[in-house]
Amino acid sequence: MEFPVINMEKMNGVERVATMEKIKDACENWGFFELVKHGIPHELLDTVERMTKEHYRKCLQQRFKELVASRALEGVETEIKDMDWESTFFVRHRPESNISQLPDLDDEFRKTMKEFAQKLEKLAEELLDLLCENLGLEKGYLKKAFYGSRGPSFGTKVSNYPPCPKPDLIKGLRAHTDAGGIILLFQDDKVSGLQLLKDGQWIDVPPMRHSIVVNLGDQLEVITNGKYKSVEHRVIAQTDGTRMSIASFYNPGSDAVIYPAPALLEKEAEEKTQVYPKFVFEEYMNLYAKLKFQAKEPRFEAIKVVGNHNNLTIH
Repeated sequence: MEFPVINMEKMNGVERVATMEKIKDACENWGFFELVKHGIPHELLDTVERMTKEHYRKCLQQRFKELVASRALEGVETEIKDMDWESTFFVRHRPESNISQLPDLDDEFRKTMKEFAQKLEKLAEELLDLLCENLGLEKGYLKKAFYGSRGPSFGTKVSNYPPCPKPDLIKGLRAHTDAGGIILLFQDDKVSGLQLLKDGQWIDVPPMRHSIVVNLGDQLEVITNGKYKSVEHRVIAQTDGTRMSIASFYNPGSDAVIYPAPALLEKEAEEKTQVYPKFVFEEYMNLYAKLKFQAKEPRFEAIKVVGNHNNLTIH
């Protein structure tokens, strides 16, 4: 069982059909894949990594140590289920950026993160169009589905997972599926820890230099009416080394109305009766905030009730 790695350069040649098939299989059976030769310059990735690690050492490492001391986490004997062994901050890019307001970031780091985000946003939109092609949806359908009155939401969670004395008792990040649309992750190529759940087994997502890991969020599961699945994943804390993770979330705008694509429902009408709910993305996020680390199916059921209450029916 080999983790799907997609070489984006092959999209321009004779191997395009086989590469599209590989992406389709990854979306249907893994919910994750890893991109190489994706067009984001390696020098930019190296600069982002260097600056992120420097910023953690300079501004966040001591704060994390103080948090660990305040909760006496070094000596825990039983599993901790209400927190994660991670140090994070969040950068919002769209609909409006908050990067200039974030404390402790120097101008060079802000400029680099901005450039990186622009390239990732473009890559996310390219990938959504490839998904449209595989699904038989018109080009631009998914981008349009994510477009609220002010466009999509796009933001980056910058995380560091420091060495953990009790990785069996504290997760770096507890198991969950992602609530949003499509997620692009630039992760440490030396310190591993990310795992996904496939066929009841936890499988490592291999750290590869200069790669971008892609995973699908709950909204793509809804829009494809379950053809593509968001997959549970977690981060295992390590006893050695700090793992860097920069995850960028290309999500629907807060007022975007999300529902299964009618073209897919028509195709499946004979085979499938189950239809995913219709809802406003922000309402789903409000629900997710309370239930993130629980199974997604009850969230889909609960949002149906909210949707019905707001009279959001699929015509």
